[in-house]
Formats: sequence, structure tokens, C-alpha cells
Amino acid sequence: MKIQLNGEVREVPQGLTVASLLEFLKLSADRLAVERNLEIVSRRLWSETPIEAGDRLEVVHFVGGG
Repeated sequence: MKIQLNGEVREVPQGLTVASLLEFLKLSADRLAVERNLEIVSRRLWSETPIEAGDRLEVVHFVGGG
């Protein structure tokens, strides 16, 4: 199915949750924030939040520095 991820159309398997999408993308969950359809998804809900065709997701990495 097609989703929009960080502004790019991506083809991903059906049946993913936010947590399994991050695994599919080989992203470490540390220091990440996920927005789905303009709403921040709480980390505790990642494994319960389904990804559906047409969803718009933004995955943001937090980077320390000074």
C-alpha cells in the first residue's frame, strides 16, 4: 500500500502499525517522534496504531548538540 513518509510516497506492506513500520524501515525507536495525519502518536500507542493506505507520516529524529 502507499503512504506518504516525510513528504515522499512510499510502498509498504499492509497490516503495519507505527512500531512495525519503524522496524520495517530499520529505524531505532530511540529519540524519535512520529506524526500520523497531523497528530503526534504517543510512543505507548505505537504498537496499537495501524498504518493505513494514504496515511501521511512524519518521522523526526531528535539530535543532541550545542
